[in-house]
Amino acid sequence: MPKIIWKVVGVAALSFIVISVDKYVFRLPGLSISAMGVFGLAISLFLGFRNNAAYERWWEARKLWGGMIADVRTLGRFLCIFANDESTREKILSCAVAFVHLHRGNLRGVNVNDSVSGWVGKEKAVAMAAFKSPADAALRSMADQIKTAISKGEISDVGQLRISEIVSSLGLHQASCERIATAPLPYVYSLLVRRTTYIYCWLLPFGLIDSTDWFAPLITSVVAYVFFGLLEITHELELPFKDVQNGLPLDAMCRTIEISVLEALGKPTPDNLSPINYVLK
Repeated sequence: MPKIIWKVVGVAALSFIVISVDKYVFRLPGLSISAMGVFGLAISLFLGFRNNAAYERWWEARKLWGGMIADVRTLGRFLCIFANDESTREKILSCAVAFVHLHRGNLRGVNVNDSVSGWVGKEKAVAMAAFKSPADAALRSMADQIKTAISKGEISDVGQLRISEIVSSLGLHQASCERIATAPLPYVYSLLVRRTTYIYCWLLPFGLIDSTDWFAPLITSVVAYVFFGLLEITHELELPFKDVQNGLPLDAMCRTIEISVLEALGKPTPDNLSPINYVLK
């Protein structure tokens, strides 16, 4: 509502001006309410299609991050099974924590070094910051740690195969998230829907002159709230990794991964992040 309030007020004010001019200044030409109804139905369909496409992107992004959480947990279990050396497990899992934080920073365009926990992953994240793709560098560092452990005979043959599958899966999830982040819905399609919505809301008062009288500002404000609200929600869902109210809670999911890694290492765990003003970051 805070993002669209002035648009709604503007449409209501326009409707009030139109009704006032029609009643007290000169008679304004009215539009057919039936034609406006057909126009509104068409816009509703377009908005619905765009909203579905945006929600599909949001849900796919959520499944990808859920897959990364599952992969890191599985990696922790595999290391408990196939790697006997505790320091080896901590080195590999620290790379995993650094990876998810750096991946989050890349998707949101922020520096995450200050938010990475100091117990594990911090040094890795700082060291990878110099690369053009820090998250990919963290995965390469994880691969190097695994290769070193294999050369020392610390990971069995079966473990090598299963752990390498997890690293590959993390890389696939990373690339899929980057695809969503760098390929939004076609701009020309979004622009057409937005312009059409504005035109409809501006013309609607002329269609309500004869049928609703002074109730026109109320009706137009409700219609504007619905249409502009859908536009704004679709815009936020279209970019699921942005730090907005309806974006994915990447910080909270990274904390979930940290907790899983700490439990796999037998270390004390921090609390899960809680919503602030009903918003989970």
